[in-house]
Amino acid sequence: MRKTWWKILAVIMVGSSVIAGLLGPVPELPILNETIRNVYYHVPMWFAMIFLYLISVIYSIKYLGSSDKKHDLIAVEAVNTGILFCGLGLLTGMLWGYITWGDPWPNDPKLNGSAIATLMYLAYLVLRNALEEEQKRAKISAIYNIFAFPVMIVLIYILPKLTDSLHPGSGGNSTIGSLDMDNYMRPVFYTAAIGWILIGVWIGTMRYRIRLIEEQDDNFDNSAT
Repeated sequence: MRKTWWKILAVIMVGSSVIAGLLGPVPELPILNETIRNVYYHVPMWFAMIFLYLISVIYSIKYLGSSDKKHDLIAVEAVNTGILFCGLGLLTGMLWGYITWGDPWPNDPKLNGSAIATLMYLAYLVLRNALEEEQKRAKISAIYNIFAFPVMIVLIYILPKLTDSLHPGSGGNSTIGSLDMDNYMRPVFYTAAIGWILIGVWIGTMRYRIRLIEEQDDNFDNSAT
């Protein structure tokens, strides 16, 4: 029970935020209208993604200091799970953009930075698959991962604030929360964000355990032959 309480909490938080997001009241806003509900789904996807990428960086640093294979596996599965949430964030964002801007992907620095950051992490996975020697693969990908994270933050957070952007919170625009969310929406939003982060950690943990089992099976097969 001690190990499962946070998983139960994650399901409750996500479930309640989904129901509240679909059925709860929202303020009457120009342009956004009912699409403001997407803030419960789109933004938490990015929060979960960044949190998972941060976990990956931490374990990449740990691997370089310890050469423990488990740290490398945690790092790569955190990235794999983070990319899943990245995809969900892009899809919900494109839907929102199509409704509010009339274009799912306008020429916007925030969106272009997100695309580059996504390609950068996909390149991390390609790099791992291109290297056959285990320790070399783990070390090079760990170094790449450590540098990729701050570049990603610059691309999706810092640079858009310095240029003109359609995206809320960038280019001098106010954030969604500062003007558009009311006192009902904020608790639902934070519940959704925390819940999806916990779901992301849960998925990453399961992927890591599956990866450990696969590694043990491979080692057993190699020893048998």
